[in-house]
Amino acid sequence: MTTMLALRAHRGAETLVLEEVPVPEPGPLDVVVKVASAGLAPGIMRLLQMGVFKHLPTTVGHEAAGTIAAVGRDVRGRTVGDRVRVHPVLNCRDCAHCRTDRDMMCAQSALLGHAALGQGAMPLYAEYHDGGLAEYIRVPHWLIDALPDSVGFDVAAKVHDLANAVSALKCADLPVGSTVVVTAATGTMGTATVKLAEHFGIAQLVLVGRDRARLEPVAGLAGVPTGLVALDDLPEGWAASGALTGRLRELAPGGADAVIDFIPDGPATGQAMAALATGGSLVHMGANATPLALPPVAMMMRCWRFLTTRACTRNDTRAVLRLLETGALACDELITHRFPLTDAIKAVDAIQQRVDKPMWMTVVNPSSEGMASG
Repeated sequence: MTTMLALRAHRGAETLVLEEVPVPEPGPLDVVVKVASAGLAPGIMRLLQMGVFKHLPTTVGHEAAGTIAAVGRDVRGRTVGDRVRVHPVLNCRDCAHCRTDRDMMCAQSALLGHAALGQGAMPLYAEYHDGGLAEYIRVPHWLIDALPDSVGFDVAAKVHDLANAVSALKCADLPVGSTVVVTAATGTMGTATVKLAEHFGIAQLVLVGRDRARLEPVAGLAGVPTGLVALDDLPEGWAASGALTGRLRELAPGGADAVIDFIPDGPATGQAMAALATGGSLVHMGANATPLALPPVAMMMRCWRFLTTRACTRNDTRAVLRLLETGALACDELITHRFPLTDAIKAVDAIQQRVDKPMWMTVVNPSSEGMASG
């Protein structure tokens, strides 16, 4: 087999295309993985339009799991046939950030098949920009994690999103018995956060989403008492009146200890922050470009913290793998949609339109092996 099917982005094109490309050959320090499952990110087209894909054409998709198909001559400890997941965050492994569990801040930080996060010269991204929405993916051997037999390929492909939720929850520095607001709770990151809540000592969740019909199934994922706030149920003009803050205060009269915020645009981020308890934290991971209306003095007087994280660390992903391996965390129910690679363009359209309810995590299966793992 010399060619494979891959979902590709081309410079200047507004749509993705499925096309035949050569099967990658491993370099001396590389591993080639036969992809069983690849995760699909909701914001892929938005990021492509923003220009954060710095190397085009490229195979898209930063989440992948499967079996090792080929190993470079200088790679040790990896064997053809091993079940693995691909850690998508490239980094230099040697800077101060990489040595202190902050590898997502590395100047070479970038995601395979996805965005360039760092600044300046990025030789690793230039070499390894092709992603996992293909039959095979080539990666440096240090980005491979062994996959426990108890973890299916579909869940393994979404470990990155689960680890992103871990990263956000860690940033919040939550007290035991905390009350936490999760915005955009019906999306991939929101549902991952809800599923992990009980592992962070959270006593109460308040979930914010566009409509109640989508929120109610998410509440069933939580192992703690949960309140719901549907933006469509708020009074007309809530964006200007601050009605979201008022509703959150009704459900958490003492204020929330933290807001885990995945809102991609609009005023909900600022209004959720205004519902924090004194000393509370808002952790943002939604790439919201809307300016905050809160003056700095309001944050100062309440000792509020505004924090951000753009990706998880390798240790975050390892923590998720341990929870999955021990059975402390079960996430199969989060995978609501599966598509064969031949329907990848249909899958991209579906995850953007989100007509299906619920639509939490979506994977693409290039092989029958991947479909069977679901």
